[in-house]
This record gives sequence, structure tokens and C-alpha cells, in this order.
Amino acid sequence: MIKLIGATLVSVSLLMANSAGAREITVEITNISNAIYFTPLLVAAHDRDTHLFQLGQPASDALRLMAEEGDNSELVQQIETVEGVFDANPAGGLLEPGASATAELELDGKRTSRLSITAMLLPTNDGFVGLDSFRIPRRSGTHTVFLRSYDAGTEANDELITGSGAPGVPGIPADPGGNSGTGGTGLAGPDVNDTVHVHRNNVGDLDPTGGPSDLDAGIHRWSDPIARVVITVEKRDDDDDEDDDDDNGNDD
Repeated sequence: MIKLIGATLVSVSLLMANSAGAREITVEITNISNAIYFTPLLVAAHDRDTHLFQLGQPASDALRLMAEEGDNSELVQQIETVEGVFDANPAGGLLEPGASATAELELDGKRTSRLSITAMLLPTNDGFVGLDSFRIPRRSGTHTVFLRSYDAGTEANDELITGSGAPGVPGIPADPGGNSGTGGTGLAGPDVNDTVHVHRNNVGDLDPTGGPSDLDAGIHRWSDPIARVVITVEKRDDDDDEDDDDDNGNDD
């Protein structure tokens, strides 16, 4: 009987600890570009050691697949491996300019203390919108961050719409908005920087049936930030009124 009571007390303690570490967040992503579309978004919460991408580092095969083809399946596997939580397609397809998508994630303490977001940008060769391992605020309330665009550094930005979506095959899969031209000769050679870096933007041209690019310089260019993210952290009974003054990147 004594052992049974002891085991019960331990179970209750563990349950209380888990409950204290759990909370829900809502992540709303808005495409604030003019004519750039986001492929299916991956919104994931994970531990502090996980990164879907890192500036100045070579793109992983999983990131390359997402940035060139819009396929986030291998990044999802990465999150599953570290027992993170995610929504792999909160928009139910492409997120068009001006539209928003919302993901709801249930967090579990340090195992899900960081937030990452990725999606390919169309029409680009290997551009993507991203948030890398952002520390999820501990304080309840609404928190807004703005995202910029990145280049995976895995494919030349030739700005030619070829219908190709295969990694390693040059060309842009599509322009969902139907604003592109044809007959481009190819704009650029391989990236000078072959690591993940800030995207230099589409260049385009004004010739709908020729020129170096299939993209329209008056439509397909953008200025960062390209997305707005609103993170709503639910209030818990054990929340206090102190500010969460921990910077992103600090230890838990």
C-alpha cells in the first residue's frame, strides 16, 4: 500500500510538471508581397538545437527540396525525428498575396521552445520565406515578427519558367499568378554565394516575349519583409505579469 501511494504521488507530480510546461500558440502568417506566392507552409515548434536552415551554411537536401520544388516533406521528417509539432499546410495549398493562414500548435516545454517557418517563393528558382529557430515568447499575449526572403544557394537564378520542379534541374516551376512572359534567354549564372543567404530579389525585364528573364520587372519584384507573423500565446493560470525579456537564441 505504501509503494502504491508513493507511485501515485510520483505520477501526479509528473502530470503537474507536464501540465505546467504545456501551452498552445496560434501562428498567423500573412503574405505581404505584391505578386509572390508561398508554396505550402511548414510551421513547426521544436527544440533549440534544431534548424531548418541557417544563414551562411550550405542548404540541406531537405531545404533544397523545399526551396526548389516547394516540397516540405523531408523537413517534416526532420521535425518528426526531434519529436516537434507542426502544421505542414495551414493554407490548404498556395498562400496568395494578401492572404493569411493560421496554424495552431500545442507546445510541450523545452522540446518545443523554438518556432521555424519555411515556404518556397513562386516565381523564383530557389527563393524561400523563412523563420529560423525563433524563441517562442513565454509571456502570454500577441507577438508580431516580420520575415524576409532567402536564397538557398542551390540553383542559379535564371528566372526562366520551365515547369521544372525537380531539385538540381534549372528553371522555375510556375508563376501561379499568370503574370510571367516567355522566351527568356536566362538571366544569371551560378550564385557567387552557395550557402543560404539573403535573396537579392527578382530582376525581371519588361519584354513579355523575350529578354533575359521570363519575369516582369514591374510585377515580380518585392521588398523585404515579405511576410508578417502574429504569434498568439495563450494565457495560463500560472502566468505572472513580468515581461519575457529573454532574447532569441538565449538558453532556456
